[in-house]
Amino acid sequence: MVKNKLIAARKEKNMTQNDMAELLFISQSQYQRRECGEIRISDEEWDRIAKFLGKEIQDIKEEDNITTINNYDNCSGTYAAGDNYFYNIPEFLMKNQQDYIEMLKEEIKQLKEEITRMKKEDN
Repeated sequence: MVKNKLIAARKEKNMTQNDMAELLFISQSQYQRRECGEIRISDEEWDRIAKFLGKEIQDIKEEDNITTINNYDNCSGTYAAGDNYFYNIPEFLMKNQQDYIEMLKEEIKQLKEEITRMKKEDN
């Protein structure tokens, strides 16, 4: 989700994305991805940004509509924190994949019905 309130506050202060990136010790492209909602902005980053822009956090913060998936292999029964991988998946992509899964389920159902029908015809 694009952070429109953050962008407006940044532009109000005549700050560039590069200025903000330097404040957060990240690259301009990483900052841009945060403004575009591709990467989650941490609470610490929100705090630093708000102070830098002279705003309250609630005045600039917009919640992310991103689903986080914890994808780790735990086949061995052991757990190591270093084995965790977190992926931020935009909501529109999750919806697209869910729709695709539903379409595949319907197709499987139809194929099963066709197999049943063909078996009956052979008998």
